[in-house]
Amino acid sequence: MMNQVKDDEISLDDIEVPDKIPTKFVNSRVVVFNPLYASYLYVKKGFFGSPLGISKPRLEYFSKPSELSLIEAYYLLEKDGITIYDIKDKRFLNSETFYEIAIKIHHKFKEKYVIYKDLREKGYIPRPGLKFGADFVVYKKGPGLEHSLFMVHVLPHDSEITAIDMVRAGRLATSVRKKFVIANPLTCSYYFFEWFKP
Repeated sequence: MMNQVKDDEISLDDIEVPDKIPTKFVNSRVVVFNPLYASYLYVKKGFFGSPLGISKPRLEYFSKPSELSLIEAYYLLEKDGITIYDIKDKRFLNSETFYEIAIKIHHKFKEKYVIYKDLREKGYIPRPGLKFGADFVVYKKGPGLEHSLFMVHVLPHDSEITAIDMVRAGRLATSVRKKFVIANPLTCSYYFFEWFKP
């Protein structure tokens, strides 16, 4: 008879992880079904993915699958950190094929990916920022370890932003104690807005 292993007895330092963690592409989502691998990507590899059904994951093993954003998945696929198996087409997706799929189903995928990759390579941890009305919220250490430093809105170089949009975004950022940043993906330039009373 096998002994059941409790969640608090699992150490992510002791598990064997393949060089490329297997994921599956299901209904336009990239899912890490193995909870050990999902936990490893989140806790040990830099906060990749969002555990399904857990709004604030703890920094240890969690017993749920997780979903990678298309941007996270493409980043990891480019870095040879994952494989993506397309359930519908019954095939593994290479980075070129996955990119073509992602730009069709994710608004501003190209522009957001350029900024996401630049932030990651500068040592920051960008996470989805939808609940803050931004493309990303950005951490230095990671969620659960600190509050995010700033929220980033990716604005293609030929786009326009109105004064009202800037005020709205700035007020929101100030209310949640973050800096509001506009990112230009053409030049990887970042423009910070700070509010002050004259």
